[in-house]
Amino acid sequence: MDYSRRAILGAMGGLAVGGSLAAMSGTVIAAPAAPAMSGGKNGHFAQMGGEFGWTPKKIDDIAAASAVAYQGYWYKGYGCGYGVFYSIIGTMAEKYGAPYNTFPFTMMEGFKGGMSDWGTICGALAGAAMAFAVFYPRKEVTPMVNELFRWYEQTAFPIYKPGDAAQGVKGDLPTSVSHSVLCHISVSRWSFATKLAANSKERSERCGRITADVSRKAIEILNAKIEAGKDWKGALSKQESVTGCTTCHGKEKMADIQKGNMDCTPCHSGSEAVADKFHNHP
Repeated sequence: MDYSRRAILGAMGGLAVGGSLAAMSGTVIAAPAAPAMSGGKNGHFAQMGGEFGWTPKKIDDIAAASAVAYQGYWYKGYGCGYGVFYSIIGTMAEKYGAPYNTFPFTMMEGFKGGMSDWGTICGALAGAAMAFAVFYPRKEVTPMVNELFRWYEQTAFPIYKPGDAAQGVKGDLPTSVSHSVLCHISVSRWSFATKLAANSKERSERCGRITADVSRKAIEILNAKIEAGKDWKGALSKQESVTGCTTCHGKEKMADIQKGNMDCTPCHSGSEAVADKFHNHP
């Protein structure tokens, strides 16, 4: 089945011409049959090619793809989620065409600023997780996401250096470790450490470079997954705080009020700036 843009646009053009001819002649012309859908149940949830029907392709030139991610961050202001997602799926689209080039890439703009400036999940991470999920179901995606997110929590950003291609601020930028996958904490910690405002050009440049950093790591993970298949496992273990807190908190534990794998300390360190959950803790 040809799902390329050319075929789809051709079919749409045929509908338009057919409709005009029908109006002129007074006859009824049946519309072309829609592409076969599969994977649905009771008429719901079907999709072309079936669920996880696209085949992932290795990206050999990771440096070039990460540069595309950086450019994508700045492209029309679409941001980090768009940049990372396009650097993966868009790179496949540019090299292989359909079906990768049929994705509406601009929908990834919704991840900008931690989901439309709400400061939740870092959009770069969300873009990568969505790219993984294009190809793999949850059981296989989860280890990939875990590896990427744990790496993000403990890495000093930004790493990427665009040189003269910098679109915000040229030169080196100060770094910081976020200990969190949340945009709000990642930006706030960096701004506090560097004394640079969250709405500054330097901060925008930082996020553009982090988009490239996340792209590089995500592609490394994807390439390794393609090579190893279902046997692939990440190298990073659970964060110390998560291991400790989940001995009591979590599913089937004495206090089943916690869900997730984020580093607990940024929000529960007991400091004056955050919720004091360690003070007089049982």
